[in-house]
Amino acid sequence: MEIPYTTTVRPDTGLTNPKLGIWLFLASEVMLFGSLFSAYTLLRSGAPSWPDQSAILSVPLATLNTIILIASSVTMVLAWAALKGRPGHPGSVARYRLFMGLTLLGGLLFLVVKTFEYSDKFSHGLYPSTNNFLALYFTLTGLHAIHVIAGLVVNAYLWGPGTRLWERDPVRFTNRIEVAGIYWHFVDLVWIFLFPVLYLL
Repeated sequence: MEIPYTTTVRPDTGLTNPKLGIWLFLASEVMLFGSLFSAYTLLRSGAPSWPDQSAILSVPLATLNTIILIASSVTMVLAWAALKGRPGHPGSVARYRLFMGLTLLGGLLFLVVKTFEYSDKFSHGLYPSTNNFLALYFTLTGLHAIHVIAGLVVNAYLWGPGTRLWERDPVRFTNRIEVAGIYWHFVDLVWIFLFPVLYLL
C-alpha cells in the first residue's frame, strides 16, 4: 500500500504527512508538560513554605546533563545533514551512522547520570512522597526520561536495521531522520525548561 505525501509536501499544509503527524503529536506533548509545569507553579505559589531546590538537587549533575542533551541535538542535526548531502556531494550513510551513534551515546549518558541522581535521592530517604516538590521533581524528570528512552528506541532502530530503507528510498529515509530529529529536539527543549525550573529557582 502506497501512503501519499511521505516524501512530497501536501498542497494544503506545505508539509509531508510524517512531519505533520509529528507536529500534531508534539502539540499534545506540549499540553501534557504544560499542565505539569502549571501544577508546579500553583503548588509552589500556594505553599506556605517551599524547600531550597538547589540544596536538594545536584546542580552540577543537571548542568552536565544539559550539556549532554544539547550536544546530542547537534549530532542529530549532523546525522540528518550527512544524509541530505550538499550540491555535488551525495549523502553518506557512514557519516550518518557516526553522528546518530553519537546521538544515541548522548541519550544513554543522560540516563546514566539521571540514574546516579535518582539513586542519591533514594539513598538519602528522599522519595516522591517526601513533599510536593519531590513529587513534582520525580514526575517531571521521570516522564522526561521515558521520552528520552522512546527517542533512543526509535533512533536505535533508524541507526541499525532501519538503514535498509536508505538503499530503496533515500529521500524517504532522510525524511524519517528529520522527523525523529524534531522529536529529539523537543525532548531536549523540555529539559532546557526543566533545568532552571527544578534546579535553579
